[in-house]
Amino acid sequence: MMRPAASSQRYAFVVAGVTFVALLTAAGVRSAPGVLIVPWETAFGWDRSTVSAAAAVGILLYGLMGPFAAALMQSFGVRRTLAIALSLLSLSACLSLFMTEPWQLVATWGVLSGLGSGCVAFVLAATIVNRWFVTNRGLVMGVLTASTATGNLVFLPALAKISEHGWRPVVIAVALATAALIPLVLLLVPERPADIGAQPYGATADAPSAPDSVRANPLGLALSTLAVAARSRDFWLLFATFFICGFTTNGLIGTHLISMCADYGIPAVNAAGLMAMMGVFDLIGTTASGWLTDRYDARVLLFIYYALRGLSLIYLPFSDFTFYGLSLFAVFYGLDWIATVPPTLRLANAAFGDKAAPIVFGWIATGHQLGAASAAFFAGALRTSFGNYVEALIVAGAAAILAALLALFIARPMQGTHLEPAQA
Repeated sequence: MMRPAASSQRYAFVVAGVTFVALLTAAGVRSAPGVLIVPWETAFGWDRSTVSAAAAVGILLYGLMGPFAAALMQSFGVRRTLAIALSLLSLSACLSLFMTEPWQLVATWGVLSGLGSGCVAFVLAATIVNRWFVTNRGLVMGVLTASTATGNLVFLPALAKISEHGWRPVVIAVALATAALIPLVLLLVPERPADIGAQPYGATADAPSAPDSVRANPLGLALSTLAVAARSRDFWLLFATFFICGFTTNGLIGTHLISMCADYGIPAVNAAGLMAMMGVFDLIGTTASGWLTDRYDARVLLFIYYALRGLSLIYLPFSDFTFYGLSLFAVFYGLDWIATVPPTLRLANAAFGDKAAPIVFGWIATGHQLGAASAAFFAGALRTSFGNYVEALIVAGAAAILAALLALFIARPMQGTHLEPAQA
């Protein structure tokens, strides 16, 4: 592995940069089913609910893997966990080239893709931030979180254009992109700053070194940490709000917006361009959210973000999907697509401590993906039953407003109780 100057704290930004690219690419993989729903329907004759079920399985496993991925990173290392996950993503895409039955779609883009992408997610960003940064954590977490939006920005229009030649070229592009990242991770990502003789960015010379990896069974570590965290009311409030976050973002809009636009005669390339526009505003909004999280009450920020999101979702079915109506939605919805992540991580760090927080945050992120999986499936089922997405959008908007109110009941950061991961 390449070794930088031992005294430099700035190598933290190299690690953050590689992490950003990995998260960006994984976001592109997760967004691919949104582009492929209609091509798969055309190629195989599968209905919307069948394809949505596969997407829901992938989103669900993506979330369920979070706490176990965080425990794996503590036990076996970030580099190895990340390299294996990227290999699994590439393999799942390659295997899907040979599918002919719906269960094979579920097995590849549902099970295998979900397991792999679950390791290249919010918990990866949380682990990197907590290990490599002492100052500006909110800002760095905001930038890393924004990689999801940038992934949509980079991949969706390109994948939509490629899909004009069929679904298989899209799958091949995804497989190659994920495989290309593996050597980059192995060469440029040390486990900890101490491994290259450095300190986390912003640490003072006399700061204590970061704790060693937890040598424990990852399954036991994840479950024992959950057992302790579950005694806290703040854990369940964060879990509930993040469930609604997933329900109102990648489960609904991320999975169904392109097919939603198709109902109004909007071509996939144009709809992907709308997603890219939302990605630009989310890149701005989530980065700004990280900056704000370093300075203001995270609970109030969550209230604002969820309330604005709820209003934008309720507005969408009444926009008539005109150019101006969709543009207005893209701006307001895009600004806080995943702006909720930096304040949620800050509250988790404050309540549970830096060492345990990535695993606890993994469990909270599980709530996010449970919500996303629910929305991915039920929105598809409602579309099959009623022929439109109006009901799904109204329910999601009301849920977001509920999350805004729940956020105000989370304890102030200084009232949190730290915990450490139990040895297993």
